[in-house]
Amino acid sequence: MKPNVIFIVADDLGFADLGCYGGRDAEFGRVSPVLDALAANGIRLTDGYANSALCSPTRFALITGRYQYRLRGAAEEPISADSKGSTTLGLPPAHPTVPSLLKKVGYRTALIGKWHLGYPPHFSPIRSGYDEFFGRMSGGVDYFTHCSGNGEHDLYLDERQTRQDGYLTDLLSHRAVDYIDRMAGQPEPFFLSLHYTAPHWPWETREDAHVAPDVGHNLFHLHGGNIHTYRRMIHHMDEGIGWVMQALERHGLTDDTLVIFTSDNG
Repeated sequence: MKPNVIFIVADDLGFADLGCYGGRDAEFGRVSPVLDALAANGIRLTDGYANSALCSPTRFALITGRYQYRLRGAAEEPISADSKGSTTLGLPPAHPTVPSLLKKVGYRTALIGKWHLGYPPHFSPIRSGYDEFFGRMSGGVDYFTHCSGNGEHDLYLDERQTRQDGYLTDLLSHRAVDYIDRMAGQPEPFFLSLHYTAPHWPWETREDAHVAPDVGHNLFHLHGGNIHTYRRMIHHMDEGIGWVMQALERHGLTDDTLVIFTSDNG
């Protein structure tokens, strides 16, 4: 029987920010209890290295399994939100990818979260092996307005823009739970890429909607952020992963699912 696979990627998470890698507790308690438990009951890798310092090149490598600079788009560090319409800055749809290869052997595939490998109409998750997509095309977005660095709204359902209210980390987690609910009982195994924005700037927790109007057009948020906000953002992601694990348990899929967690360039 082929296992289900959930491939979770954090964005800019540092190596020692999780408890299982030596991270300290926060003022509210443990930062990553769910991920710490997964590490304690699974395999913890201690000598992995990011193959790039920026998002797009790393993600080219993660999805193709090749050195990223074999592809033109991966030489752009990173692909900017102003590259819409480019025919070169993106992942060529004809290139084999992890989801496209798994799809060929019977997997249902979905990406929920960050893409950052080029814009429609020339590039998109749907054109590179995913059956469905919910998330953002660009590198960074405001967690509440879902606007990218150039101020444009950037939340997509497949290749169409969609608008949903809510804190982005939670929207992605809930969508992942919904996907598991829909896949449960299906004859085909599934491959779910759950690629969070957290803890990438701007520095916003669930309680920071009031910050969004100020940073929606300046995502670098150079005047904000602190260790407390950063840890809370990680904790929100960890909670969402807990909801995903509960969904697997609810459907009796825990033993049939391989869960992988990594960071793109932390």
